[in-house]
Formats: sequence, C-alpha cells, structure tokens
Amino acid sequence: MSARDNEFGQPIGEPVPDWTPRAMPADVVLQGRFCRVETLDPERHAADLHDAYRQAPDDRDWTYMHTNAFPDAAAFRRYADRIAHHADPKHYVVVDNHLGKPVGDFALMRINPNHGVIEVGHVAFSPLLKRTPASTEAQFLLMQYVFDTLRYRRYEWKCDSLNAASRQTAARLGFRFEGIFRQAIVYKDRSRDTAWFSIIDQEWPAVKAAFLAWLSDDNFNDQGRQLRKLTELRINKPQAALPL
Repeated sequence: MSARDNEFGQPIGEPVPDWTPRAMPADVVLQGRFCRVETLDPERHAADLHDAYRQAPDDRDWTYMHTNAFPDAAAFRRYADRIAHHADPKHYVVVDNHLGKPVGDFALMRINPNHGVIEVGHVAFSPLLKRTPASTEAQFLLMQYVFDTLRYRRYEWKCDSLNAASRQTAARLGFRFEGIFRQAIVYKDRSRDTAWFSIIDQEWPAVKAAFLAWLSDDNFNDQGRQLRKLTELRINKPQAALPL
C-alpha cells in the first residue's frame, strides 16, 4: 500500500473517499454454468448434503473443521437447522447443475461491514464436488458476489497452518499468503496456528479475469478436462503458500 504524509510529516494510508458501510450478505441464488450457490435451507438441502458427505471413504475431511463428521442424517439435520438461522456465519450450499442436488456448503463469516472485510469459511465440499469445475466455479460465484455486488474491500481465507490442502487451494484461487498467527485458537482439544490469506479489491479484476477465462468453453476438451490451469491464466500470480 502506498503512503502519503500528513501535516506532521507522518506517513498515512491512502484516502477512501465517500466510504460507506457495506450490506450484510443476503439470501441469494448465484447461477453458474456448472453449479449454483444458494442459501442453506435445511428442509430442502440437509438430507442430500449428508448423503453427499457420506460418499467419502472415511472422515478425514473433518479433521480441520470445527465440527466432526455427523453420525447420521438426523444429527446433520439438527446442525443444519441451527446454522441456517445465523447471519454470521451466513451459510450457502453448492448445487450441482447436472445432479440437481447440493454437494457441498460454505459460509461468509467474520463479516465487518464497517470496514468492508469478510471471510469465506466452513468449506465442506463432498467427494461429488471436489476437483470438479463446479468446485472452482462455486468459489468464484461467491467471490464475485462479495466484490461486485456487496462491494467489500477485502476477502479472507484462513485455515489451520497444517492443512496443506486448504493452503494450496487458497493459493490456486488467487489468495495471497499473509502469514501465520501462532497459537491463534484452541479447537478439538488442540492448538491451532492459523494461516491467513486474502484478496483485496485492487487485485479482484485480474483474479476475476482468470476465473472467467478458466471457466470458458474453450478451456475444456471434449472429455471436460481443463486445457490451462487457473494459475496459468492469472496475470498477477499470487504469492505461493509457504511450505509446512
């Protein structure tokens, strides 16, 4: 960030003229080519979501989540009923356009409208969603909603510093690594160092252009496989996540 001097010769940040607090995330449907993102509705989504999560061969996907795997559909439904009423975190599901069913969920959280800062978290993508074009598109749709519709200034991603998959995903999606907050929280009876990543509004145009190029028809062959990686399409490539 560039600096300027005040009347005392001290460096200060750039002005933000006509700044106003941003709106809170709302109930929306964000339609994409491969999927849509919509507000969590336990009545319509909970049973299918639980079924999607149970496609995993074991419970390793829940190691770095604040919750554990749910023993049955009833337990997950109780959880969904509770979180669906939260304004922060605000939970959304990812509905696969081909299957017509929810295959994952995530949330906008730690929302600070006064400063235009928001975080994406609680990312729980089932095996039906992972490593598919829909998983990338879902992240893009939510990111686009935050920057283009709500006009936030800063979009954050945080994870356990030992969660290599999450850190790699953040870097791939265009987030810049900012550092490690040591002993930031205690969860599941263990200590967590938290890795911080972000995208700011000045970076969003380049990040958005890469997403649009990656999602275009001509970036996929007849078998639906990508021709160019998302990171190759980004002009201003983000700093890679540091090794664990």
